[in-house]
Amino acid sequence: MQSISLRRGLIIVVLLVTATALGIGFTINVVSQVSQYQSSMLKRVSSYAKIIAGNARESVALNDNSEESQRLNSLANSPFVQHVHIYRVDPNSAELSFFSSYNKEGLAPIPAKFSKIEHLSEPRINEHYMEVAEPILLDDSVVGYVYLRGSNDEVRLFMWRAIAIAIAVFVITILVCWLATLKLRHRVIQPLEHIVDIASQVARDKNYTLRIPESRLDEFNDLGQSLNIMLERVQHQISRQQRAEKEASQLNLELEQQVTQRTKALRESNQELLATLEQLHQYQGQLVESEKMASLGDMVAGIAHEVNTPIGLSVTASTLLQDKLAVMQEKFQQKRISTNEFARFLDDCDENLSIIYRNLNRAAELVTSFKQVAVDQSSEIDRTIEIHSFMRDVLTSVKPRRLDVEKFPIHVHCAEGLSVITKPGPLNQILINLIVNSMVHGFDGRSSGTIDISFELIDDDLEITYRDDGNGVPFDIRKKIFDPFVTTKRGAGGSGLGLHLVYNLVTQVLGGNIHFFSEEQHGVEFIVRFPVSVVQSVKSIETIDD
Repeated sequence: MQSISLRRGLIIVVLLVTATALGIGFTINVVSQVSQYQSSMLKRVSSYAKIIAGNARESVALNDNSEESQRLNSLANSPFVQHVHIYRVDPNSAELSFFSSYNKEGLAPIPAKFSKIEHLSEPRINEHYMEVAEPILLDDSVVGYVYLRGSNDEVRLFMWRAIAIAIAVFVITILVCWLATLKLRHRVIQPLEHIVDIASQVARDKNYTLRIPESRLDEFNDLGQSLNIMLERVQHQISRQQRAEKEASQLNLELEQQVTQRTKALRESNQELLATLEQLHQYQGQLVESEKMASLGDMVAGIAHEVNTPIGLSVTASTLLQDKLAVMQEKFQQKRISTNEFARFLDDCDENLSIIYRNLNRAAELVTSFKQVAVDQSSEIDRTIEIHSFMRDVLTSVKPRRLDVEKFPIHVHCAEGLSVITKPGPLNQILINLIVNSMVHGFDGRSSGTIDISFELIDDDLEITYRDDGNGVPFDIRKKIFDPFVTTKRGAGGSGLGLHLVYNLVTQVLGGNIHFFSEEQHGVEFIVRFPVSVVQSVKSIETIDD
């Protein structure tokens, strides 16, 4: 943006405003005067036409144009009138005829204006002349018309005279205004230049001791006083700042020493914290391994309990069979065996051998199932699992930790023949931890409850929905349910690592995600989803009720 000096700007603004105001005023005045003069000239034309019409009344009525011609020649003394036509109306045909005329000396005659008579009842003016038509009346009847054309030179002369006067006044006024503006500019600019000079010196030399002198103009005097106060405050502030900088410099030296000392102490503390954090990570890993070992211990206890029953029955049946065999051997040696006794002995042998076979077979199945579960828990290698068979093994392994099967059933819903390739060990531990968590926390203090586990293939992912209708999770620990050491059984055997282990297995080992929903007294819901490879297409939904 281009700048402009105050000197030039003041003159330009004053002259521009003055010229604009004068131009508008003079234009309005000239136009108004010319308009008034034209109106008076039109009235003059109309008056001339009426006088001529009144004088020509008798001549037109008597059809004596010689006398009227002499009368019209007297108009030569009026420089205003250029042409006059008198038309007579024929009494029989009512048509107009040329009666008499006057043409100013040096001007050629003009054609008759028969066709314009009716349109010139009011005087008209154009660039070169004015014209009007006036009827000649005799006893209220029109006997003829007077057409008069007057010169427009007087109007133009008046207009140019008015314009010349306006221009002269305009120029004189502009000159006077310019001189007054120069005087005013000197009075205004001089104190302003003092202020600008002092401000420039302050900005250039940073000398805040300078002050602005008093002025004869109140406005500049007020401005100077304000600037002087500002300079005084700036000078005072600079002095304070210099003192503060000295103090700050001294404080910085002391602070640097303190920072050096505290940085050294902080570095030592950080080393101690890192060592402590590393030790905590080791403790956490040991606790997680302890949780896994506790789960394996529960499984071993389950094996001992489940396998002990069929083996005990087999031992009882074999002992009973051995006693009966000893009795039969004694009677055989004494040759006292009857046919009925031998038949009963054979029946007892068959029954006891059947008992031994069934229970030993059951024990073998249990050992196989527990062995598979143990292998899965300690393995993170992908293999093919059939969901139905896999869940039967899982339910068998958690049987020692289960509550009453009839009051707390577990329902498994999945498609028939669903087989996938995944890591069975982490999946086994996830399901066992969720089931045990429901038994320990969800159904605590309840007389009945239900667990529903659903398996569904979605694209290339296996989605497991786990629900129970137990106690739910308190609001204050829902957001940190997967954090380590979060438990409602602290001091009562709960480690708080079960769901933390589940979260790590789902997200880190299986590469999936887990979502948790719960309301108090309305159970919990876990949705686990992770990628798998599908081995066999699904057929229909089947439910496993243990």
